[in-house]
Amino acid sequence: MTVQKFFRNRNLALIAIAVLLSGLYFSTATLIDYHLVSSVKAIPAAIIWMVTNFMPTSRAIAALPEIVTKFTQTVTLSIAATLAAAFLALIVALTGSETTGINRFTKLFARIFASFCRNIPLIAWAMILLLAFKQSDLTGLLALFLGSFGYLTRAFMALIDTKATNIYETLSTTGANYLQIVCQGILPSISSSLLSWILYMIENNIRDATLVGILTGTGIGFSFDLYYKSFRFDLAGMTTLVIIVGVVCVELLSNQVRRLMR
Repeated sequence: MTVQKFFRNRNLALIAIAVLLSGLYFSTATLIDYHLVSSVKAIPAAIIWMVTNFMPTSRAIAALPEIVTKFTQTVTLSIAATLAAAFLALIVALTGSETTGINRFTKLFARIFASFCRNIPLIAWAMILLLAFKQSDLTGLLALFLGSFGYLTRAFMALIDTKATNIYETLSTTGANYLQIVCQGILPSISSSLLSWILYMIENNIRDATLVGILTGTGIGFSFDLYYKSFRFDLAGMTTLVIIVGVVCVELLSNQVRRLMR
């Protein structure tokens, strides 16, 4: 194949993909009666409304300590759920990994269970658990735990299979037993990567906990929902501002910890 023919075929493929995506967009937009031009025209008015109504007032500033307390509860809940999920996910990942898995049954069970937890959306978990545990901190914690567990298990298994295969084989030839290989060989070698995944999950759960709190009646999410539904938009705006600042601070702190672990 000549160079000219290669680029011609690639360009034709890109054009075909663009036409296909355009057709898919227009067909779905027609089905739901969505008009892009009308949406774009409405943006300036929406921005003006948000700035006018969500601007924090003296009443919102007075409520700031209570809002910060609620956000602190959300962060605490997210950290607790993530750490508990990470501990269990690491155990399941070790038993389900192709490298460190005990047998075929444990490997298959770990992968199926992790996929089951991971493929159910977080909101679905929250709604299912809400029926059993009602509105409480426990409901939010369990929803975050199950979502984090499935995600971290798959991530940890991939991490072990990628980075620990040679370590496992090397230590096995020296006569080391399973616990010695895992505790003294594999875990120290992947500790920084494990920490990165856990920090990422904490960041993600803080964002998700805001939405989960609307359903479970806890944390900063419930406060925002309460203020918004009672038309106290200035308080809702202050709540949004606290969430944004808090999430950014947590992300900066997480990035700093990752740099120190390198």
